[in-house]
Amino acid sequence: MTAMVTPFDQSGDVNYAVAEALAAHLVAHGTDTLVICGTTGESPTLSWDEEYQLFNVVKQTVAGNAKVVAGTGSNSTQEAIAATQKAEKLGLDGSLQVVPYYNKPPQEGLYRHFKAIAEATPDLPMILYNIPGRTGQNLAPETIARLAAVPNIVAVKEASGSLDQVSQVRRSTPPDFGIYSGDDSLTLPMLSVGGQGVISVASHLVGDSLQQMIQAFEQGHVQIATQIHLKLLPLFKALFITTNPIPVKAALRLQGWQVGGLRLPLNDESAVAEPQLKAAMAELGLLQPL
Repeated sequence: MTAMVTPFDQSGDVNYAVAEALAAHLVAHGTDTLVICGTTGESPTLSWDEEYQLFNVVKQTVAGNAKVVAGTGSNSTQEAIAATQKAEKLGLDGSLQVVPYYNKPPQEGLYRHFKAIAEATPDLPMILYNIPGRTGQNLAPETIARLAAVPNIVAVKEASGSLDQVSQVRRSTPPDFGIYSGDDSLTLPMLSVGGQGVISVASHLVGDSLQQMIQAFEQGHVQIATQIHLKLLPLFKALFITTNPIPVKAALRLQGWQVGGLRLPLNDESAVAEPQLKAAMAELGLLQPL
């Protein structure tokens, strides 16, 4: 899955035409599912109306060729329910629900939050999103296990950075419960302890290679998967040299994509990111014009 950036025009408005073109490009280059309005999509600074229009535009663009998952999480349960119900009516394929941020609910509160959203949209698959570095709260493996019993909670995006946590989640959830890496550099290690894929930033640039790596691992060609992982590692690191999505937007601009800048409070730190990005991209042959 690709956690797609949100392109902006020179006025700072969402550039839906570029979003269409980028979505089609990603699906043509290794992406099975597009995750719209997640962290990489700058969801905290998008209005709900902008998000709904993005969901609709991308869904129409990739219809029949890829799935679309909507980032409709919130630290307000009622707001998340309303947004997810609207996404369900748009005919999307699933929702991504981030751990509530700032208010730091205890584990029982987290359980009730996600369960309430799932029960309000019973026909829409849900992916939990655990990223404690941004939310201030870890979704414990025991809580994930409880939530996995809810019929339409089907997976977790694990961005805790802990392989031990991933292993504990795998031990305590059914085999068909999906575990997706939230960190490109940990995708291959997570596959080795029961993960099944990645919700990726790097796939904006190397989606085909990530597909090859995951398929090689699944087919038992572990050495080939490792070679691909090690080849891509400098790019994985460069894309997180400063706050995501600052580097990936800089990388896309280096390739000629008109994705625009960022919305405050994020600021453009291309001067910080570009030297390492250019080196990593040049090594992979990614600086040629599209």
